[in-house]
Amino acid sequence: MANAEKIQKALKNHEADAFIITSPSNRFYATSFRSSAGIVFVTEGKSYFVTDFRYIEAAQNNITGFEVSMIDAGRNYAAFINDLIAAHNVKKLGFEDMAMSYSEYNSYKQALNAELVPIGNAVTALRASKEQWEIERMIKAQRIAEAAFDDVLKIIKPGITEKEIAAELIYRQHMHGAEGVSFSPIVVSGVNSSMPHGTPSDKKVEAGDFVTMDFGSKYLGYCSDMTRTVAVGYATDEMKKIYDIVLEAQLAAIAYEKAGVYGRDVDAVARKIITDAGYGDCFGHGFGHSLGIDVHEAPNANQSETGILPVGACVSAEPGIYIPGKFGVRIEDVTIMTEDGCENITKAKKDLLIL
Repeated sequence: MANAEKIQKALKNHEADAFIITSPSNRFYATSFRSSAGIVFVTEGKSYFVTDFRYIEAAQNNITGFEVSMIDAGRNYAAFINDLIAAHNVKKLGFEDMAMSYSEYNSYKQALNAELVPIGNAVTALRASKEQWEIERMIKAQRIAEAAFDDVLKIIKPGITEKEIAAELIYRQHMHGAEGVSFSPIVVSGVNSSMPHGTPSDKKVEAGDFVTMDFGSKYLGYCSDMTRTVAVGYATDEMKKIYDIVLEAQLAAIAYEKAGVYGRDVDAVARKIITDAGYGDCFGHGFGHSLGIDVHEAPNANQSETGILPVGACVSAEPGIYIPGKFGVRIEDVTIMTEDGCENITKAKKDLLIL
């Protein structure tokens, strides 16, 4: 089923005659067209995409299943939306209250000839379960990231800086076909690797350092996400011990994963192994998050997740141990939930690499 049809179907479950979709990610989900400006207007029987002069030709050439229109010079979106409201006799217009800014809401509330009603996560919830074509884009994005990772492994040595590694990851992902990166790479080494989301710095890699690299590619609008921790020169017995605990926790939780299980229970499997090993206080983030159009989506696999993981959910698997003043280790794959388990779409090796 096309994504726009899913949104039309979801409309029936809300007290609204139509939806207006303004957030960039959900506009892309509906249309498979990326733009910095535009709105999607969906009724039970018809879908519209409205944009400005900058995007109209590309939108008309690339969007199917929508009536594509352009706002005229000197005419704002609200005026066009009011025409659609009148044409479809819309009394209640559902809006993305979890994404729309307060000022934008007030502007539309004053300008539109319909009552604005919140729809919560009505659209974003549809993104939790991916279609096969979406998964294929994510797999391609992952292969691009892995190719870049293989390249970068060849240049990591004492003297290279965290910033230089991050720059190489970005460059090489583009060279292998990425349309962009999922997020700014996290590259931290040595004592800096104890910071899960540390920012790449001018610190030079030294022999005996762990180097943690968290990065991802974008391909046709969909993200990949992976983390690998490698050692440079040598690894101490303590470093090897921590690495093995993190890997054991990740593999155990992946083996537990399948559609229908609670995200918090997946987290608990990994957390127990790390806690039993004496490092529970050093694992302060969740086991994983969903991803797709955005690198962080729902549902999650963390301690507070009360929902189940549906078939087709794409969930990261990324436990870690972080010891302040020493080092940290994180290993991250992406898994696809199936009825009887999960598919790990990350192929990069996970044995401890000592460069």
